[in-house]
Amino acid sequence: MFVLVSGTKYSGVEIAIQELVATHGFKQLDDNTNEDELIEYATKNYGQDLVMRCETLKILNKLDRRPSVIHISLDASVTMRLQLFKALRAEEKSQSSLFELLSSMDNHDFEPESLELRERSHIKIKIVSEGLQCFHIKVSKAIKDQLNELREPSDKLSPPLRPSWDTYFMRLATLAASRSNCMKRKVGCVIVRECRVIATGYNGTPRHLTNCFNGGCPRCNDGEQQNLHTCLCLHAEENALLEAGRDRVGANATLYCDTCPCLTCSVKIVQTGITEVVYSQTYRMDEASFKVLKAAGIKVRQFSFLKDPRIVIV
Repeated sequence: MFVLVSGTKYSGVEIAIQELVATHGFKQLDDNTNEDELIEYATKNYGQDLVMRCETLKILNKLDRRPSVIHISLDASVTMRLQLFKALRAEEKSQSSLFELLSSMDNHDFEPESLELRERSHIKIKIVSEGLQCFHIKVSKAIKDQLNELREPSDKLSPPLRPSWDTYFMRLATLAASRSNCMKRKVGCVIVRECRVIATGYNGTPRHLTNCFNGGCPRCNDGEQQNLHTCLCLHAEENALLEAGRDRVGANATLYCDTCPCLTCSVKIVQTGITEVVYSQTYRMDEASFKVLKAAGIKVRQFSFLKDPRIVIV
């Protein structure tokens, strides 16, 4: 694993790096190393835990596509950053005014490249603390927790951000939901068999009809909660099942949906031969849907995945 650490001014970047080195056995690389030499070293030492401060987009752009690279950014409350600033100045036995502190923070934190650098981090650690000792403890705990989540117990060399199959397909379902044209909610669905996508779907009005968000479905646009039978929108599951059909669904297919299927969709899921339903968010018809699906022998389970970027508040 190769961890890049960036952060706002006086937010504890060096503390995080020291924690990775001292507690977790990472090797710190010089951030002034030539980019080509850095990439060559990181490639040859893929199995080694490495850490480096990252201050430029040039370095990030060189390394960001590497499967072993994790980018962590830190930010802390102004009060905490002031304490870190004072502690650093005390060690250096130098005097600095509050204006100098604020100016140095603004010059660093709001420089365009610095802003983009932190925004592109995979994990954003936000620290709220009342004292330096507590600050160190919180940084240590945040680093430890994230490393535990990133490491793959069965395969040390597995890329840390490589998603599981469940995460991968649920993300595809969420991506499909972004195409929804329904005024009520965005829902996406993916049907897979043997880890291969058979069909995708999202909710909205049928083909050739006016999109729901353009007034195509009177029920959705009127905000009506009842009268489901008047709704013109097809559900994400319906669209995916219609695209696939029973023959393409075949045996042992799994349906991933970012929202639990409703009762009507559950009946269609049973009829087309789906053997497992994996959902993320709950829906008000869950119990009725579960009853139908389980009666048909379909396995149902809820799966929640970590969304990117991860925002960790400690």
